[in-house]
Amino acid sequence: MSTIRVMLVDDHAIVRMGFRLLLQEAEDIEVVAEAACGEDALKLYPDVAPDVVVMDLSMPGMGGLEAVLRLLARHTAARILILTAHDDSAHPKRLLKAGAQGYLSKRSAPEELRQAILQVAGGALYLDPTLARTMAMEQFTGAQNPVDVLTGREFEVFMLLAKGQSVARIAEALFLSPRTVGTHLYNIKQKLRAENAAELTLIALRNGLLDH
Repeated sequence: MSTIRVMLVDDHAIVRMGFRLLLQEAEDIEVVAEAACGEDALKLYPDVAPDVVVMDLSMPGMGGLEAVLRLLARHTAARILILTAHDDSAHPKRLLKAGAQGYLSKRSAPEELRQAILQVAGGALYLDPTLARTMAMEQFTGAQNPVDVLTGREFEVFMLLAKGQSVARIAEALFLSPRTVGTHLYNIKQKLRAENAAELTLIALRNGLLDH
């Protein structure tokens, strides 16, 4: 088997270093590039052409979900594995629907990362086993996360609002007009029956959608 070339995308340098050292132990995987944000990943990808992009979700700027959408819009053959601290069921649903091929929690055992990279590189989907069980149970019981009612774009805006970002910052990060973001904000509050941004943050916290 040829060596699988990986690009790490995470805004924490120490996290990237940790995963690079971890992957160095795998003879069939090589980290060939690193990026600190989605914007940098988009610039680096065509020059590096990695077999797998291992990407975090919570990053400054556009964030992981928007980065996935934009990367796949430009490079349809890109294979992306999401590696994140988010262990809710709402995020993997959104990311897999957006085109990511894998979703793994940072809390997983180190060997899981290698297995996930191998599967994604081989063209297979990979979902964190614990999350897979949770999502299967939700489907069986009919349970639904409150934010499932949001559209893809509304979910992106919701998450950025929940993290305390302003309408202006969100508009800049997502390449939208402030007016459009304002419209999304109105629709989000209506759907989630929230009065303000503080209540949106509370909804995100209650449903395990924030890292902290």
